[in-house]
Amino acid sequence: MLITHLGKTPRIDPSAYIAPNAVICGDVTVGPGCRILFGAQVIAEGGAIAIGAECIVMENAVLRSTARHSLSVGNNCLIGPNAHVVGCTIEDEVFVATGAAVFHAARLGKGCEVRIHGVVHLRTDVAAGDTVPIGWVAVGSPAQYFPASEHEKIWQLQMPLDFPLTVYGLDRADASMVAVTRAMSTMLGTHLDDVDG
Repeated sequence: MLITHLGKTPRIDPSAYIAPNAVICGDVTVGPGCRILFGAQVIAEGGAIAIGAECIVMENAVLRSTARHSLSVGNNCLIGPNAHVVGCTIEDEVFVATGAAVFHAARLGKGCEVRIHGVVHLRTDVAAGDTVPIGWVAVGSPAQYFPASEHEKIWQLQMPLDFPLTVYGLDRADASMVAVTRAMSTMLGTHLDDVDG
């Protein structure tokens, strides 16, 4: 399904394949030889999404941009099933495995891997060729890697990255769930005027 959002219609290379129940919405460019598989969601929420050549987006993966953070995926990348990738830069030949998450303003260098259920936190820089192990968390620039059980160490690096400000544009002190959901409701309300096709 192709959806025009904020006046932007997806641009799909004729050699790409989009599964009939995948959703491509807004300012999205899908390059030659790409395969966007069943249930995948590629949603541009104000910022652009550019997917390079011969990329594979597996079943039920979610790729998103925001007005603050566009998403760029290089050539020959594979985004695994149920992965969540938002507002980041993914260079060429990157593997993002099943259930992995990559957050706002992160950068994945050429040829790196984020293995099953790995997390790359916001504003984190994973160097070319590096691997985020299964279930581990990458945080910081340059990235440091931790098992999920080391929450306190992760938080010490994560706190200054300021998730509420980076993602929602809200100071941490003002980022109540009321403020967050109101801001998100306003932003997502732009879909009320979307057009299929």
